[in-house]
Amino acid sequence: MALNVIIVSSEMVPFAKTGGLADVSGELPLALKKLGMNVTLFMPLYREVIAKGFKVDPTGVEVSVPLGKRTVTAQVWKGSREGIPVYFLKRDEYFDRTYLYTTPEGDYFDNLERFIFFSRGVVEAITALGLKPDIVHCNDWQTGLIPAYLKTVYNPALPSTASLFTIHNIAYQGLFPAELFDLTGLPADIYNPEGLEYWGQLNLLKSGIIFSDIVTTVSEGYSREVQTPEYGCGLEGILQKRSRDLFGVLNGVDYSVWNPETDKLIAANYSRSDLKGKAACKKDVLKEYSLKLKPGAPLIGIISRLADQKGFDILVDAMEELMGMDLGMVVLGTGEKKYHELFEELSGRYTGKLGVKITFDNSLAHKIEAGCDMFLMPSRYEPCGLNQIYSLRYGTIPVVRATGGLDDTIDDYGGGEGNGFKFRDYSAAALAEKVGTAVAVYRDKKAWQELQKKAMQCDFSWDRSARRYMELYNRALTKLRGEDI
Repeated sequence: MALNVIIVSSEMVPFAKTGGLADVSGELPLALKKLGMNVTLFMPLYREVIAKGFKVDPTGVEVSVPLGKRTVTAQVWKGSREGIPVYFLKRDEYFDRTYLYTTPEGDYFDNLERFIFFSRGVVEAITALGLKPDIVHCNDWQTGLIPAYLKTVYNPALPSTASLFTIHNIAYQGLFPAELFDLTGLPADIYNPEGLEYWGQLNLLKSGIIFSDIVTTVSEGYSREVQTPEYGCGLEGILQKRSRDLFGVLNGVDYSVWNPETDKLIAANYSRSDLKGKAACKKDVLKEYSLKLKPGAPLIGIISRLADQKGFDILVDAMEELMGMDLGMVVLGTGEKKYHELFEELSGRYTGKLGVKITFDNSLAHKIEAGCDMFLMPSRYEPCGLNQIYSLRYGTIPVVRATGGLDDTIDDYGGGEGNGFKFRDYSAAALAEKVGTAVAVYRDKKAWQELQKKAMQCDFSWDRSARRYMELYNRALTKLRGEDI
């Protein structure tokens, strides 16, 4: 019997995106559909969706959404994603805005109200549309109230619907003042330390963890890390309690988009059996950044949010030693203002060796993946990470810190084994030492080419991840219904 799966996310490609959550919630459904599942998607109707020109139309269905003592209406619109129905909740008051969650000045003041409206509106729409989901797959704090609604207010309407909740980054929890709890319409007795209360605040991520039938993170390593004080961000205790229902499922990647054999955004295509085009790609990136390296010097790429979490504090401390090596480096990304200023200053100091672009440019991201020899990700923590996986397919060898999904996907090179380079100690010294090791291997052209070919045959496609989710959907249903599905 084909499962009926509803995936709910506050963003998804190609409609609206701020980060990796959009990639997962947009790509996973396609893989689930190939496995024979009936998949339906829900997201808000943001201004961005309309501005991009997607075909979305009103269904004529309108639902009433209680918000505390008042009720507001949501119009249900519909589009599609490669044959998969996508329902959008429309209310301009909440979603006709320039940004999804936050402006350069800070978070929207009414984010709690916006995502109570979205979460409860989705459940109202499910019933109004006559959908009969076996599973509702929720993602991150913006949908964290849905499992609570399914277990309480809407349990009479959807008693056989199980929920799976995915944590993409536990640092973002959706914390709001306790006095706003009544807006949720949830039973008052679940606001306590064993429920939605968190040190005097309402915690939406905690709601998803407590009330869902199964909890997942986006890598196996991260599922273990979030149960520790170092990485659990205060929720390690509740995750330890739910450890029997907590699983890690590594994100997949879309190889129709990230593939050097077919990529239309790079200077020359190449493959595992014919790497010659990679030299033209490197030349193209050096030109983009106006760098001049000695012949045979490796080029390191970084595409990232410029933030402490991504390891930029230890990278800055290591820069003098790195720039003393015979190598070049290119950086692409935006983030914390201090790193904007630091890297602009460093690029002036190391002219010709360090190129920095404080922006996000998808075309240039592809060029960097194809044109660099190595890709650096020294993250303090990394729930999954995607760029190290893209890099493998492009023969751009990852140099990573052993944490979360980076640890799961990269095996340290040694004795001809491994697909990249990995260091454990979170320090500038460990980072620089491992880059030095990679540079030494790079000088052995035969060994490096063998390493590239080994990296390029790694397979992290969505099919494997989707099969694991299918297993967990069935596990959630067995847990809820007490029967094998």
